[in-house]
Amino acid sequence: MTKIHEVLIVGGGASGLATASSLRKRNPQLDITVIEPAEKHYYQPGWTMVGAGVFSKEQTERTMDSVWPSGIKRIKSKVVTFEPDNSLVTITSGEKISYKTLVVAAGLKLDWEAVEGLEESLGSNGVTSNYRYDLAPYTWELVQKMSGKNAIFTQPPMPIKCAGAPQKAMYLSCDEWLRKGILKNLKVSFCNAGPVLFGCAAYVPGLMEYINKYSIDLDFGHNLVKVDGNAQKAWFKVAKEGSEPEVIERSFDMLHVCPPQCAPDFIKSSPLANAGGWVDVDPATLQHTKFKNIFSLGDVCSTSNAKTVAAARKQAPIVAQNVISVLNESTPNIQYDGYGSCPLTVEKGKIILAEFGYGGKLMPTFNWDSTKPRRLAWFLKKSILPTVYWSLMLKGREWLAK
Repeated sequence: MTKIHEVLIVGGGASGLATASSLRKRNPQLDITVIEPAEKHYYQPGWTMVGAGVFSKEQTERTMDSVWPSGIKRIKSKVVTFEPDNSLVTITSGEKISYKTLVVAAGLKLDWEAVEGLEESLGSNGVTSNYRYDLAPYTWELVQKMSGKNAIFTQPPMPIKCAGAPQKAMYLSCDEWLRKGILKNLKVSFCNAGPVLFGCAAYVPGLMEYINKYSIDLDFGHNLVKVDGNAQKAWFKVAKEGSEPEVIERSFDMLHVCPPQCAPDFIKSSPLANAGGWVDVDPATLQHTKFKNIFSLGDVCSTSNAKTVAAARKQAPIVAQNVISVLNESTPNIQYDGYGSCPLTVEKGKIILAEFGYGGKLMPTFNWDSTKPRRLAWFLKKSILPTVYWSLMLKGREWLAK
């Protein structure tokens, strides 16, 4: 007879491992298994700092074995399909795995292919992205060697992983160019497919001070659709109110791209997905809207919060507690408030620590005006949060998340 796992977790990234550790902390006897094929684990929030020469890329990488929580079983494979009516998943070998409760923490897909010519352009001719481990150092290289005139930073339609990251790359680059005295010779553009600078309005005035300081052109309604790295040209579909969209061509010397993002294909095509492709959960309990023994958290779930590690850090203990409730045949009642955090690196040494929940409600952790840039927030991101991630969050020590 096939073994039935008490808790089966799909994904060994930040959300999956934090949830596994959180569950084991609550009940060391629980049978917990995580399905994860990758050999490396990355601290992705650090890639902004790699692109600014603050961290080396190696500081953001560890082997999966070294971060794996003790007492948690692992299946080194990928999930191919879900059969939620039968509480089964199928992995690449064709084997079916049975569960009592399922946690889906599969992350999201960086859809590089959605922009024509982008994948083959990355890593040369000034085309880069902090959204990839191997490319973040190239961002810093381009910033240091900048001798051209046009620097373009892009942001695709929402949702994306860490909505502030495209801007962070831009501010840190501009800060370096300002220190070198060459910013005045540059034309820096923020080509954002959306209509606003940042989704939580309270933080926009503080960010606008830096937009003005660095003389950045804000090009809203500009969605990157094509790149020709050899020619150093980019094409944007421009949406203007009251008229048909048009495609415009722009030349660049440096192009920092935030790729379009979506749910992974095996999630989109599954019975777990909503119309947008994300795992359909109750925004408070993170329980699936249809299948009561399934939960989801992190980037892959349908909640409207900012898709950040800080959100996952808050969600993991909530999912853990609610999974235990389901295993005990009681109703999940621990609720998530939509908390997410985005440390907006506006210059080297200062950060606007944006913290907010559902509906844009400000949720500052510290007793300060979170809309203002702070040196202490920079110290937090640079020196404290990586340790919180590796040594606390992944190990079930729930600092500021209980």
